[in-house]
Amino acid sequence: MNQIIPFHPFLKTSISFFYSLWKFSRPHTIIGTSLSVLALYSIGLAITQTYPTTNNIIQLLGTWFACLLGNIYIVGLNQVEDIEIDKINKPHLPIAAGEFSKQKAQWIVSITGILALVLSGYLGIWLLATVSISLAIGTAYSLPPIRLKRFPFWAAFCIFTVRGVIVNLGIFLHFSNKLAESKFLPLEIWALTLFILVFTIAIAIFKDVPDMEGDKEYNISTLTILLGKSNVFNIARWIISVCYLGIILAAIFWLSQVNNYLTISTHLILLSLLWWRSFQVNLEDKKEIANFYQFIWKLFFLEYILFPIVCF
Repeated sequence: MNQIIPFHPFLKTSISFFYSLWKFSRPHTIIGTSLSVLALYSIGLAITQTYPTTNNIIQLLGTWFACLLGNIYIVGLNQVEDIEIDKINKPHLPIAAGEFSKQKAQWIVSITGILALVLSGYLGIWLLATVSISLAIGTAYSLPPIRLKRFPFWAAFCIFTVRGVIVNLGIFLHFSNKLAESKFLPLEIWALTLFILVFTIAIAIFKDVPDMEGDKEYNISTLTILLGKSNVFNIARWIISVCYLGIILAAIFWLSQVNNYLTISTHLILLSLLWWRSFQVNLEDKKEIANFYQFIWKLFFLEYILFPIVCF
């Protein structure tokens, strides 16, 4: 028993570090990245009519880890550059809360960025291209002197380009090439990409609604500041509605390899749920706005679960 006691401070420090690292990685983005990789792998299996093997499962795990490293680099760099803003908008984040020093965060960002590039380069050219472009855009988004997040259009452009286009097309091409040495993009992938692209526009413009106070103080121009919370809320809600209606029409007229009835019914349910939930939001309550933002992310996650299912 006495031999275990000296390890307690080490274990406590380790647990504290990894919990802070988990917050630093922005869990909702980690979940989104993980689901997108798994969904694109699953769709690749369905489209190429391939079964899971040891080799392609290793590709899946390697791709997932490379993307997670890239994810941590992008969101971590944003926190390193936004310390004072986060002290107002997101005081629970590790640097703003004093759990990580700026230097420690910079080391984490540097190591994860380098490892993401090295691992993706080892796994394949399509994955390397996907990760490299994503990291480049993430850097331009946060890092001075470019710091595109200062401009509403370019900030949204960065987010929906990476999440909506680069990740979906790049990772699918990587998997289809590894699964069946194929380089074609089926209608199903174009449909998913367009859905995610438009949906991510809603996420990109809505994410600043809960952060209006800090953005205004540090002269970060956002659509929320320019148009007001109510207008941005309604725009985001209608954009997501267009996504659901679009995928329903695509299932009816164009997507021959999906289960039409399942696609239509599930997306009508989610569309109804979106509007029901949106009517409950008090735009004067920052916590309710933040909760609705997380609800939008949950809808985003669900699409990456549903779409592979309707493809099989």
